[in-house]
Amino acid sequence: MTAGANDPERRRGGITPMQVALGRFLKDTGLRSRLRNVAIFKAWRDAIGIVLAQRARPVSFDNGVLEVSVLSSAHLQELTAFTGEQYRIKANRKLGSERIRKVVFRLERST
Repeated sequence: MTAGANDPERRRGGITPMQVALGRFLKDTGLRSRLRNVAIFKAWRDAIGIVLAQRARPVSFDNGVLEVSVLSSAHLQELTAFTGEQYRIKANRKLGSERIRKVVFRLERST
């Protein structure tokens, strides 16, 4: 496919503008979606506290569903059966809206 006259790389003699290069980098590495979710992840960590945040880390957020990776089966059971919902509510309070509709807990697989 040939670059058109409106292509920013062609206008600059083949040099990609920094904004375009950075945008491609963020998309290709998956950082763009992670950066979009920073506020969600921070609210979750603030809601559960420093100690538990080391054992239950948010890994993704999509369509209102926060996925949290949990280090131990004991914490997985506790969060799934008892305390997870109260932390979801607390995180949403910190966000100022009901952005997190559901939290899904997954046991982290050791490699």
